[in-house]
Amino acid sequence: MIMSDRIFGLVVVLVALAFIASATQIQTSFLADPVGPKAFPILVGSVAAVCGVFMILRPDQEPEWPELRTLGALLVSVLVLVVYANLLNPLGFLIPTAFVAGILSYQINPRIGAAAIAGVGLSLGLFVVFNFILGLSLTGLPRVLFG
Repeated sequence: MIMSDRIFGLVVVLVALAFIASATQIQTSFLADPVGPKAFPILVGSVAAVCGVFMILRPDQEPEWPELRTLGALLVSVLVLVVYANLLNPLGFLIPTAFVAGILSYQINPRIGAAAIAGVGLSLGLFVVFNFILGLSLTGLPRVLFG
């Protein structure tokens, strides 16, 4: 498994470098903040590159792979998040976020009532934080409701 970790580390480094290179191509307007839109993607790419180098230099001796049930749960999570990303624009923030947070909460603790409460609570809480505290202009509900 040492070789597979090193190959994966090399892939991570290459993808991180490509990510950093693409981040340097981001256009900035004259109204941008002092840090600019390039800083965060470059920071993420740099951290990924350091992690990839660490995997190359210090590979795991014998990794423990998760059992099939865990891999299935991860696949469900990825599919739910992909659907979520596609539903945000037409349905707004609140409805898709409540469903996704509920589904992911159910995977953590399989109690339907608690997962539903967590989903609605996270959806409303995140909407308040993002929209009113951080000042992001999120559409809460589907645009078709407002004409």
